Amino acid sequence: MRIFYMSVELFIATKYLKGRVKNLFGLLTTVIAVAGVTLGVAALIVTLAVMSGFHEDIRTKILGLNPHITIFGNLDESEQDNVTKSLSSIKEITSVAPFVYGQVILKSKSYATGVLLKGIDFTREKNVVPIEKILARGRWENLTGRKNIILGKELSRNLAVDIGDDIIMVSPGGEQFLPSGIPKMDKFTVTGIFDSGMYEYDENLAYVDIDNGKRFFNTGRISGLGVKLKNIDSAVKISGALKKIILARVITWEELNKNLFAALKLEKTMMFLLLTLIILVACFNIISNLVLLTAEKAKEIGILTALGMKAVNIRRIFLYEGLMIGWIGTMLGTVLGVVLSLVVKKYQFVRLPADIYYIETLPVKLSAGDIVAVVLVAMVITLLATIYPAHRASKLNPVEVIRYG
Repeated sequence: MRIFYMSVELFIATKYLKGRVKNLFGLLTTVIAVAGVTLGVAALIVTLAVMSGFHEDIRTKILGLNPHITIFGNLDESEQDNVTKSLSSIKEITSVAPFVYGQVILKSKSYATGVLLKGIDFTREKNVVPIEKILARGRWENLTGRKNIILGKELSRNLAVDIGDDIIMVSPGGEQFLPSGIPKMDKFTVTGIFDSGMYEYDENLAYVDIDNGKRFFNTGRISGLGVKLKNIDSAVKISGALKKIILARVITWEELNKNLFAALKLEKTMMFLLLTLIILVACFNIISNLVLLTAEKAKEIGILTALGMKAVNIRRIFLYEGLMIGWIGTMLGTVLGVVLSLVVKKYQFVRLPADIYYIETLPVKLSAGDIVAVVLVAMVITLLATIYPAHRASKLNPVEVIRYG
């Protein structure tokens, strides 16, 4: 039969805590202390879950439009073949797709706007980037061999065009000018609308067949190659290896969007620090609670000291008391934070302006690492908050306390 042992200090701390909740004032101060920690922990967990959700959602959407690695280079057919052969020797690379791109002006009957035009070979592009998933209406196959164009959702709205409408593509300058000095123009038919969920892409990107893109840009070269890997986590490693064997600019999907991800990481860190202040402020309630408890139990502390209890044991009583309050608040806050995060994730009742946040609904991703970090931070702050009142209690003079208590 196992006997559970409870230290004298923990036993007394538990009795003190139970005793405080039996009177109205003690109950009120204890509830306020617990509630403060609870709300701080819950707010921190929900905020970190949302920030992690932002990061994951944007990451997924970016990978729906961008390859794991992009090789930028004005390559002719011979150079493209040489680079492709070099890529085929690397086992981690599963697919490669060429592309051309450049700035053009698209003009409908009523509106005109500048966009980034990307020419792709759909049969190869779909093996590198899951672009099939972002197509809202139409068919990617309609690009091949025809003067068709697929527009982003916001772009089609800005031009006031739909599937089946014709638009004029105008070159803004450079080699696309005709010998007479007149900008080159060509007519394309809208054959599809894509919705990536990323406002910047949906407003500024259009796709055509790679051969039509080459003809319009008046070039026989490609702008680069998109590369897909077996494991996206090896992108940096493979990129470094490619830079040593290819005389072209090699960049990973993260490097292509490094400013965005750096901003998200900084924002998450700052939100963590700011919301930690809520827990810090809440711990002042724990300090005041323990100071009041010290005053209430001064005579008992004096008696315990007179009976031989050392100062270190007195300190432990109040450390345990504060830690119990902090632990209760932390656990309640953790449960509340997780439940609120799951509710927000399931019902998606928070709507966001897509042109500001890239997404339309509030994403949530609970991370065990984030939850553990919040719990540890809350308990450390609670521990620090108990040091002063515990030290103060241990310094009480037993003779004076018993005489005047």
